[in-house]
Amino acid sequence: MKRASLERQNLHIPSHIILGIWSLIVIFPLWVMIINSFKDRLSIYQNPFGLPKKWNISNYGAIISDGDFLGYFKNSFIAVVLSLVILLLVGALASYALANWRGRISRALYFFFIAGMMLPIKIASIRLLELVKLLGLLNTVWALIPIYVAMGLPVAVFVLTEFIHAVPHELTEAAIIDGTGRFGIFARIIVPLLKPALATVAIYNLVPFWNDLWFPLIFISDDRAKTVLLGVTRLFGQYQTDWSKVLAVLTLSAIPVIALYLVASKQFIKGLTAGAVKG
Repeated sequence: MKRASLERQNLHIPSHIILGIWSLIVIFPLWVMIINSFKDRLSIYQNPFGLPKKWNISNYGAIISDGDFLGYFKNSFIAVVLSLVILLLVGALASYALANWRGRISRALYFFFIAGMMLPIKIASIRLLELVKLLGLLNTVWALIPIYVAMGLPVAVFVLTEFIHAVPHELTEAAIIDGTGRFGIFARIIVPLLKPALATVAIYNLVPFWNDLWFPLIFISDDRAKTVLLGVTRLFGQYQTDWSKVLAVLTLSAIPVIALYLVASKQFIKGLTAGAVKG
């Protein structure tokens, strides 16, 4: 028995080595970004990979004291949080409808959503700009919300529909016998079971939403409505760039992404594992 257990452990050694190397590759840029955010501009060029000789927190103080960057964080937070909330609600409702609606039309709608995963939304930037201008949302943070929802909806429908298909029919049938309506079944049975899938969709879409520069650059020119990454471009000069402040802003902008992952990591891993088992 001991020999068999040792052999099984030895089989996992290569995978552990690969995961360790991959973790170092992922952590290294974060390490460089964080330690250089505590250096002055000259120290970054002298020793970009080592710890700072003197920890300089004035970069963060300058950013916080500058009201513009606090406004940029607020704009990004509003756009991303509202987009995720609407995306999860609309995606869950659409997936619930598609999972329970049997027929050619439902299959056609499902494949219509899936096709959105293959076509990058950026190819329609000109049309989207015309639509945003027509709706009167140009130069406002509200212009980003419908775009982000449209970006994330194909993946949300794909993931959530598969999870709802896996819910045992006995649960919904028992609820129907008890007199529960469709929305009652959705709220009391489907949504609690969808928590891992919802966490997966939220984290999967959070990173591209938060790090998006393309659409804010196209839709927003007013300083009051700029997002974090669009605001960072103010620090890039024609002849020189204040890299210490740029890295400080990027370090602060990474906190919400890391925080959400830490909060929802268990549900996220459950969602990925369940998806892998379902094949």
